[in-house]
Amino acid sequence: MSSGLAGAAILTKATVPEEGSSDPVAGKAPLIRPERFGFFDKLLFAVFVLAVPPLIASNGDIFGDGDVSWHIAAGRWIMENGRIPTTDPFSHSMPGQSWVAHEWLPEIAYAFAFDQASFAGVAAVVALALMSLAAITFAWLRPRVGPIALLAAFASLYLVLQPFYLARPHVIAWIFLAGWTASLLAARSKDRLPSWWLLTLMLVWANVHASFLIGFIVAGAIGLDDCIEHRWKRARVMRWVAFGVAGLIVTLINPSGIHGLIYPFSVSGMSSLPAITEWGASTPQFSPYFYVVLLLMMGIVLLKRPKFSIGELLLLLLILGMAFMHLRHQAVFIIIAVLIVTPKLSDRSAEAGQLLFHSAKERRLWLGGAALLAAAILGLRAIVPLTPKETYSNPRGLLAHVPAELRAQPVLNEYSMGGPLILAGIKPFIDGRSDMYGDAFTQNYLKIVSGDRRAFAEAVRRYAIRWTMLQKGDGLVKVLDASPEWKRLYSDRVGVIHVQRNTPRAPLPGKQKESQDRG
Repeated sequence: MSSGLAGAAILTKATVPEEGSSDPVAGKAPLIRPERFGFFDKLLFAVFVLAVPPLIASNGDIFGDGDVSWHIAAGRWIMENGRIPTTDPFSHSMPGQSWVAHEWLPEIAYAFAFDQASFAGVAAVVALALMSLAAITFAWLRPRVGPIALLAAFASLYLVLQPFYLARPHVIAWIFLAGWTASLLAARSKDRLPSWWLLTLMLVWANVHASFLIGFIVAGAIGLDDCIEHRWKRARVMRWVAFGVAGLIVTLINPSGIHGLIYPFSVSGMSSLPAITEWGASTPQFSPYFYVVLLLMMGIVLLKRPKFSIGELLLLLLILGMAFMHLRHQAVFIIIAVLIVTPKLSDRSAEAGQLLFHSAKERRLWLGGAALLAAAILGLRAIVPLTPKETYSNPRGLLAHVPAELRAQPVLNEYSMGGPLILAGIKPFIDGRSDMYGDAFTQNYLKIVSGDRRAFAEAVRRYAIRWTMLQKGDGLVKVLDASPEWKRLYSDRVGVIHVQRNTPRAPLPGKQKESQDRG
C-alpha cells in the first residue's frame, strides 16, 4: 500500500502550493471554486483508488490463468531454498534445463501472501497493485484535468485492463510503468532532467517483470523532446545518454545478470508465441473494450486537435503498434496513453487547475487517513476467504481424483494445468514457462494434444508417460478414449484423466528400469 500512496504523495506535493501562496497564472480564473470541488476530488479518489481495485481483485477471474499457480510455487521454492533458481526445479520433462526466473520479486510476494491467507492473500496483493497504479494516475492527472476528463480516463483505464486482471507479476509491473512515465513527464513539465534517484525504480522493475525495457522506450521519447527543445545542446544530450547507460547498468543487477537483460528479446523471437493467447494479435472479438476506447480517444483527439511533440507521437504510435501485434501490450498502451493524452485534451494547466489540498497540513492529514483506510480495506480483502472458480486453470476436481501412487509418475498435461500441478507438488510435462521449454518442445506438445498419434507415442516412450490430464476439447482425448492401451480414470466438466492399462513403463533417462506398474 505504501508504494502507491507514497508515489501519489510525491507527485501531488510537487504541484501543491503551501498556505498563503497565490495562483501562479495571473488573470486565469479557476474552472470550479475550490470549496465546491474538494468534495468531488475526494469522491473520485475514494471510488477509483480505494473502492474499484479491491472489487476487481475480489473477482475469482484473477485466478483464471494456470501461470498464477506456478508463480506462487516459484516464490515458495525461493523462500524455502534461500536462492533464485537457475535451472528448472519443477517439470519431469526438463529437469536441470536453464531457466531465467526474472519475476522472482513478485513471486515471493504472491507466495508469502498465499501462505498467510491462501487465495484471499494473493487477491490482496493484486488489490494493492491496482490501488498503487490508480493512485499514481490520479496524482498525475488531477491537477491537469477536470472531473469529467478524470472520470473518462479511469473508465478507459479500467475497461482496457479488464482482460489482464490476473494474479501474475505483470499487474505489479504496472506500478513501475506508471510511476516511471509520470515521473519523467513531471520532470519534463518543469524543464528538468530526470533525477538519478529514478534509476532505483528501474533497478526494482528489472527484477519484477521483463516489461522494464519499455521504460527505456518511454525515456527515449521524452528525452528526444527535451533535446529538441534545447536545440541538441551537447550537455543536455550527454546527460540523457548517461541516464540511459546508467539505466542499462542497473538492470544488470539481477540474479541472472546479462541473461536477465536479454531475456525479453529471446522470448519475443519465439515462433511458438502466437499459440499463447496473450501473445496473439489483438482482435475486436477478444478485446472489444480496447477498440471502443481507442476509437473514442481518436475521435476526441480529432475534435480537439491537441498538439503532440515528436517524441510523444512516436511513443504513442509505437506502443499502439505493439498493442495491435500482441494482445498483452494493450495494457502498456492504455497506461501510457492515459498519462500523456488525457492532459492534452484539457484546457487546464497544472498550475491553473484547482489542487487537491489547500495546505500542507491538509495534505498530511488527508493522505494519512487515506493510507489507513487503504490498509483496512486490504486487510479485509486478505481476511475474507476467496475461492477461485473451478476451471482448467484451477482443476480442483481433477487433482483430487489423482491417486497417490500416480502423482509421482510422469504425466502428459494440458498447458494451462501445468501451474496447478506444480502447486500441488506434481511434476508436469509442460507449464506456462514456454521460454524455458523452447519452440521445438512447445510445437511438439501442440501436435501431441491435437491428437497426433505418432508424436504422442514418441512422447510416451521418451518421457515414460503413465497418465494424462487434458481438457475435454483436446484432440488427444478422443484418441485415448478409442485406444485399448488407455482407460479413462476420471472426468468432469473441466477435463479428463486417462491412465495406462497394464503396460510396462519405459525407464526414465539415466535411471534404471523400474518394475511394472499395477493396472
